[in-house]
Amino acid sequence: MGKYVDDILVHDERVEYETGYHWIIYCNLRAIFTLFIAPFIDSCTGEFAITNKRVIIKTGFFRRRTLEMNLSKIETVGVDQSFIGRLLGYGTITVIGTGGTHESFPNICNPLEFERNLESIQIDTAR
Repeated sequence: MGKYVDDILVHDERVEYETGYHWIIYCNLRAIFTLFIAPFIDSCTGEFAITNKRVIIKTGFFRRRTLEMNLSKIETVGVDQSFIGRLLGYGTITVIGTGGTHESFPNICNPLEFERNLESIQIDTAR
């Protein structure tokens, strides 16, 4: 579990699923031009977790971007995968919440598993 997620967990909250960036982030010009430092920082600082109460996503080191949304406020989670993404197991997740919140996070490892876990946790908490 990442430090950010550990630090913000509330009483009786536990992490149910966690993932990170896929290794594909090392295969682009940005990685080459920064001598693979930028994707290394991204992979070390990106945290994607589903707890029994909310979704917590944190990206970035110098410029931090966070999303913390209660499970009851999430309308849907979309997954976008290219053909190569399906073969290699990465894609973009888009969290759409009530009130028009629309956040996308690219190059996530196993995005369908993220979506499946979120849906099953939402169903369990709705009971």
